[in-house]
Amino acid sequence: FSSNNMSLLGLRPISTGRLLKTPNKRICLTRMSATLSRQDELKKQAAWKAVEYVKSGMVVGLGTGSTAYFAVERIGQLLKDGELKDIIGVPTSVRTYEHAKSVNIPLATLDEQPSIDVAIDGADEVDPNLDVVKGRGGALLREKMVEKASKLFVCIVDDSKLVDGLGGSKLAMPIEIVQFCHQYTIRRIAALPQVAGCTHKLRMEGDKPYVTDNGNYIIDLYFETPMADSKAASEAILALEGVVDHGLFLDMVGVCIIAGKEGVEVRTRK
Repeated sequence: FSSNNMSLLGLRPISTGRLLKTPNKRICLTRMSATLSRQDELKKQAAWKAVEYVKSGMVVGLGTGSTAYFAVERIGQLLKDGELKDIIGVPTSVRTYEHAKSVNIPLATLDEQPSIDVAIDGADEVDPNLDVVKGRGGALLREKMVEKASKLFVCIVDDSKLVDGLGGSKLAMPIEIVQFCHQYTIRRIAALPQVAGCTHKLRMEGDKPYVTDNGNYIIDLYFETPMADSKAASEAILALEGVVDHGLFLDMVGVCIIAGKEGVEVRTRK
């Protein structure tokens, strides 16, 4: 994974152990607390189950976020123990790149590995059809690129992420937009009938707009009730100039692993 490839992905060197800020969370690249919360323990269970889909010789998409963290840790440990060999990871963000590097996972880009065997990543919402909302951590574009290039996308969540319909959590559904005339783009998104009734906020980091790894802004949509037609909303949003992509990951998840108080459940797309 050369310095040239880092530049192509917009990757910036970050010292190991640095705490990286995302809009609502702080993720340590080197270690998490030895005492896990119940939710983190569920995330770990789901992640470890997902890593069972990884076999020696595979190219693996490495997701971003607090649940994907445990999958990256697990793959690194299995490589160290010799239980996995010849793995190549394709990271979906700067922070995942740094984390994977710190646990000695060999890395590549989509330019070098355009076909991925399996991708493992978390989600912010999962509906009964295994359609998901992702991107509250800000990495939605690279996540979607890597997961679209994967033969199998394994989604890992705890049971708090289950919803009856996308938007049902009343939390953010992100849209990545270019910085140029961003207020114009935001107004056009807000006026779409397919997202009528939602509220919107430009994501901030301190007193400045949050900037993605790709140099773009994010607008977060908040729904009081689930979207009536997430496919129609997806198409309408993507049709607007100035929109890069959105956090609706439709018809992409092949397997969803859900950890809850009753144990780990594996659901497959029908």
